[in-house]
Amino acid sequence: MEQFAKTGDSCPHPDCSEYGKRQDGKQKNIQKYGKTKRGVQRYQCCVCKRTFTATTGTIFYGKHTSEAEILETLALLAEGSRISSLSRVKGYKEDTILSWLRDARKHLEAVEEILLKDYRVKRGQLDAMWATWETKAKKDTWKRLKVDNFGVPRIWIEIHV
Repeated sequence: MEQFAKTGDSCPHPDCSEYGKRQDGKQKNIQKYGKTKRGVQRYQCCVCKRTFTATTGTIFYGKHTSEAEILETLALLAEGSRISSLSRVKGYKEDTILSWLRDARKHLEAVEEILLKDYRVKRGQLDAMWATWETKAKKDTWKRLKVDNFGVPRIWIEIHV
């Protein structure tokens, strides 16, 4: 069975000659390089000497909230909880929850695997969550266009009239 590469298996920097090359048991181009203030494992590439964290390339990269808290919030969204309700109960801004959802969409397969396995979310619930998210994103984009009374975006009128 083929295993997926994990952070720390190869250098994530595209300009490195070892970029994307998984380490084998004999050659170790990636070494542990301490931890961040938040306790996240850091690594260093022995070839390009650049460092990266265990969360590089994941939904959790650069987040100040724990992985468990983000995943639980996503699971509750899949269960049908509203973003406004989660914002009140959990104390996160709606924009923060939306950014987690946006990032989760970029890492769809990994997030779905965790939610299906660890949070017992059903496939149909995930499909509904993504559909709702895409509908909301389209509505937000439409609102930002500032439509006139007939639903025609003003920017379209300015360009085409």
